[in-house]
Amino acid sequence: MTRAGRREGTRARLAAAGAVAATVAAGLAVRALGMGDVAKYAGDALYTVMIYGLVVLVAPRARPVTASAVALAVSWAIEFAQVTGIPAELSRHSALARLVLGSTFNAPDLFWYAAGAAVAFLVHLAARARRRA
Repeated sequence: MTRAGRREGTRARLAAAGAVAATVAAGLAVRALGMGDVAKYAGDALYTVMIYGLVVLVAPRARPVTASAVALAVSWAIEFAQVTGIPAELSRHSALARLVLGSTFNAPDLFWYAAGAAVAFLVHLAARARRRA
């Protein structure tokens, strides 16, 4: 890999790490404000945005469409896993498991995960376009 390619990867990783930190902070703030369904569904969208950031952190050269597809697939897989009851059982024993895995399947969450993936996709596209300009 060229030096320029490594620099670009490092910049992408730093931006992704910053985005993940900002997303976690936003998610915790929304949760603390506790505005009912608004907070719940904003948290769902932010959850997928966070996963998107983690995908870019691990694979900084990932195309936006790939990163959004992976983030959405992970979010949906975790939501569908809730049907099994395993996340609910783990959540009873760990606050971290409750935050990461949830406990109860809720079909509207699937839409909000997609909304989060779409927003992250658009922000990533805009950042790439700005960087190339």
